[in-house]
Amino acid sequence: MPAIDLNRLRKQAARLADFFFVPDEFIRHLKEILDFYVDRSIRKQAVIAPGENLPSYRTPSMILKQIEQEIRRNANEYPEAALELADRLWDEEALETHLLAAFLLGSIPPKEERLLARLTAWTGQIRDAGLRAKLLNSSLARMRKETPDQFLQLITEWLQPERTRLWSNGLQAAISAIADPLFVNHPPLLKALEPLMEAAPTKLQDEIEEFVLTLYKASPTETIYFLRQVLTDSHDPMTAVTFRRIAPAFPTKLKDGIQEFIRPRPLSDS
Repeated sequence: MPAIDLNRLRKQAARLADFFFVPDEFIRHLKEILDFYVDRSIRKQAVIAPGENLPSYRTPSMILKQIEQEIRRNANEYPEAALELADRLWDEEALETHLLAAFLLGSIPPKEERLLARLTAWTGQIRDAGLRAKLLNSSLARMRKETPDQFLQLITEWLQPERTRLWSNGLQAAISAIADPLFVNHPPLLKALEPLMEAAPTKLQDEIEEFVLTLYKASPTETIYFLRQVLTDSHDPMTAVTFRRIAPAFPTKLKDGIQEFIRPRPLSDS
C-alpha cells in the first residue's frame, strides 16, 4: 500500500464525487481508489473481512471517511440520486461498498420513506451482527438526531411481540442510540424494549449483554432500575436464566443490584 498523501486523497475523493449522479462511473472510480490503497500483503492472506463474510479491499478507514466527506452534501441535497447510488453500492457485495451505502442512507433527509424499506431489506440480508450494527448505526444517524419521535416509532414497530425476526434490528438500533451522548430520550426507548427484555431470547443473549453494558455506562442507576422492573414483571423463568448467564460480564455494582432477582429459586418455590 502506498503512503497516504492527504492532498492526493482529497483530490481523488473530490473527483469521485463528480460521478455522484452516474452510479456506474462512481463504482468504477471507487474501485480504482480502493485498489490503489489496498494493503496487498494482507489481501493475499484473506479477502474476507473477519466476521463479516464479505470481500474487503482492506483499505484504511480514512479513505472511506474522506469519500464520505465529499459526497455528504450531495446526499443531503439530492436524496433520490443518493438512494440510486446506495442501491448500486449495496449490489457490489463488498464490505466497503456496503458501508458507503449505509452512510448514504444516513445522510439523506430522515423523512425519506424509502430509506426504511431499504434498511429493512438490507438488514434481512446480513447474518453478521457486527455489520448489521454498523449499517443500523450509520443509516439511522440523522433520524436519531433530527426526528427522534420517528426513530422511536421505528424501534417500537421492530420490537412488536409478533415481529421477533426484527428484534435484533430494534436492539442494535437501541444500542446505537444509548451510545450516542446526544440521544437523551431514554424512558420511551426502554419502554419499547421491555417485551424483548422480558422474553430474553437466547439467540439475542450477546446483544442483550451489549445493550445492558452500554446502558450502564450511560446511566448506572437507570440500568439497575430498568432490569429490576423487567425481571419483576416477567412471567417467563427463562428471563432470569438469561440474565444469570450474562451477569458475569456485568460490573460488580450492577450484578449486586439485580442478584436477588436472578438467583435460582428453590424447587419448593416452583
